[in-house]
Amino acid sequence: MQKIKVGIIGTGFIGPAHVEALRRLGFVDIVALADINEEVAKQKAELLNIEKYYGDYKSLLNDKEIEVVHVCTPNHLHYKISKEALLAGKHVVCEKPLAMNSFEGAELIKIAKEKKLVNAVNFNLRFYPLMHHARKIIESGELGKIFAVNGSYQQDWLFYETDFNWRLQPEFSGDSRAVADIGSHWLDLIEFVTSINVSSVCADFATFHSVRKKPLKPVETYSGKILSPEDYEDIEINTEDYATVLLRFNNGAHGSMTVNQVAAGRKNRLYFEIYGSKKAIGWNSERPNELWIGKRDGNNEVLVKDPSLLSPYAREIVSYPGGHNEGFPDTLKQMFAKFYKYIIRKGHIKGEPPEFPTFEDGYRELLLCEAIVKSAKSNKWIEIE
Repeated sequence: MQKIKVGIIGTGFIGPAHVEALRRLGFVDIVALADINEEVAKQKAELLNIEKYYGDYKSLLNDKEIEVVHVCTPNHLHYKISKEALLAGKHVVCEKPLAMNSFEGAELIKIAKEKKLVNAVNFNLRFYPLMHHARKIIESGELGKIFAVNGSYQQDWLFYETDFNWRLQPEFSGDSRAVADIGSHWLDLIEFVTSINVSSVCADFATFHSVRKKPLKPVETYSGKILSPEDYEDIEINTEDYATVLLRFNNGAHGSMTVNQVAAGRKNRLYFEIYGSKKAIGWNSERPNELWIGKRDGNNEVLVKDPSLLSPYAREIVSYPGGHNEGFPDTLKQMFAKFYKYIIRKGHIKGEPPEFPTFEDGYRELLLCEAIVKSAKSNKWIEIE
């Protein structure tokens, strides 16, 4: 079987995660990677055992061997690199957000359609097996009419004023930080699971550290050391640490989402509860193999991930038997499996609907994020276009 040839652009946290997940598929060959300069690219290529490396992503795009490009760079480069990859005739998997604004997102959709190229945005949290199962529970009517959706996505990696990352700077991340970075995952997951859409939003933002201390040298340089005041530069912060967003849905349901990146003790916790006229369900990403089922009359339940207990739709993305937990790395593998099998069977040529989030889903999250930012600035309810 001939393997699909892939190139990875960007080798921070998420780039190597893509590499590991792709290698688990067995029918994908990662032939090259690119980073900000040749020395960094060489070091990463040696670490990841990838033969070719480029210090300029354009060289990777000109590599005729490569059929698919994964864009794993900071946000401000997503649109530019994805556009150039499409124009070079490559299929594209892009990290979220798809672009810095919805105008750029719309252009990428247009180019991908014109070029008949397969495209995806990495909303991988859909691919926890219990999220696919929850979707089918709701589709079957088991929850009844959805009344309300509440939840949060909370982290503590930016808890201290000395915590710093490029995502804190709008020129690299965009006008929104917490909502765009983690709120987009929550919103995409809720719309995927429920099949209802957010129709209007009312947002409240807060920045708890209005000034942060940016290390004057790469953080890795100081690993295990205590920094002194002269090792930092004070940087004014204009993006949100925290947001709560009231939600109205197109079926009449109401809800709320809280995102917080300074939540002590919450390492990476996406949580939601969906309340219907018959039952409710709840899920916590830090315990991803358990789905809570709430009842008025009778005992509540906890469904533990086991392929024998799940819908056929969910069972397709289960790799291990009951009692063998599947987590974040598995969501990447399962999403990429859907994406690459779609390419192999030429689903885009046959007109098959993709079973993974596409540029259209990325565009949807850009619209939601823009409306939320607008609401926070105006203190008003904003309708989604």
